[in-house]
Amino acid sequence: MMTRHLVFITSIVATAILAFALGTIHIRGDALQRTIYQEEIKKLRAEMRGQLVPAQKENARATVGTNGVVPPNEPGAEPAPSLSARAKMVAEIKQALQSEMGLVPVHLLRDRRTSFVELYSFDNLGKSSYGTAGYLGMGYFITVKHAVVALNDDENPQSGRQINGITIVYRGQQIPARVVDAGNADVEVHRGDWAIIKTAHAIDLPALHTDTSYSYEFADPIVRLGNDYSKGIMLSTGYVGQRTSDGLITCLTDGHPGVSGGGVLNQRGDLVGIPIGRMRGDFRFSFILPLRAEMFRKLPSHEPPSMAGIVATEPQ
Repeated sequence: MMTRHLVFITSIVATAILAFALGTIHIRGDALQRTIYQEEIKKLRAEMRGQLVPAQKENARATVGTNGVVPPNEPGAEPAPSLSARAKMVAEIKQALQSEMGLVPVHLLRDRRTSFVELYSFDNLGKSSYGTAGYLGMGYFITVKHAVVALNDDENPQSGRQINGITIVYRGQQIPARVVDAGNADVEVHRGDWAIIKTAHAIDLPALHTDTSYSYEFADPIVRLGNDYSKGIMLSTGYVGQRTSDGLITCLTDGHPGVSGGGVLNQRGDLVGIPIGRMRGDFRFSFILPLRAEMFRKLPSHEPPSMAGIVATEPQ
């Protein structure tokens, strides 16, 4: 009996000792965690106050803020960029943003606007029409054929219409021009609906830079300049759509009366095409005729102006 009581008491005492020991370990563990936590808080506060101990300062040098400020006399630190380097960097950033967003610099658009003129033609029936022409240099302009040559009239095929007068507006005056070359179109909005006209003398206008290799990738941003409603050269923007089976390009940009023969510019301000028409009843669905080398075959250089400068000689 004594043995059973002794065993019972011994087990109770052992259980109590074990519980006390576990409680002590738990308390010490909590205390240790609190101590570590408090130390981390102290370090963070010291860092915020700039009171890091030397060993911590050495580690802190491995991190640098994003404001670009270099501490003075820092070993191995690069010198601050010069004003010219900063200006170059800003220009590169602006160019990257413009390219990404499809923007064309305003000063470039204003410069290119002066290369386009209002175009007027007069026929033997006493009627007149208006359009646009882009200057290529030495008195040469590019435009649409249907603005300067009477094409087939589906509504009145027996009209006998002929165009007997062409003028461009230069500084408020009408300057006579003549057709020197044209495509093979016999109807409007056709792959051959282009023409080259020329004034008797060179005009004091900036010649356009042309690009016959422009790829017209889907969604490429473009700018259109034209003589909207015979109210002067105006600007519209849009994006490349699809290429048609006959080699034209579709886009959503204003196709108002008078813009035919105007200019389609890429982001660099190069002339890459000419607007030639729109979908009937829809002034936004337009057609663009991409530039081709054959359009410049009658120019003195026999090449687009961007490939070779136009020399001062008259075509034969």
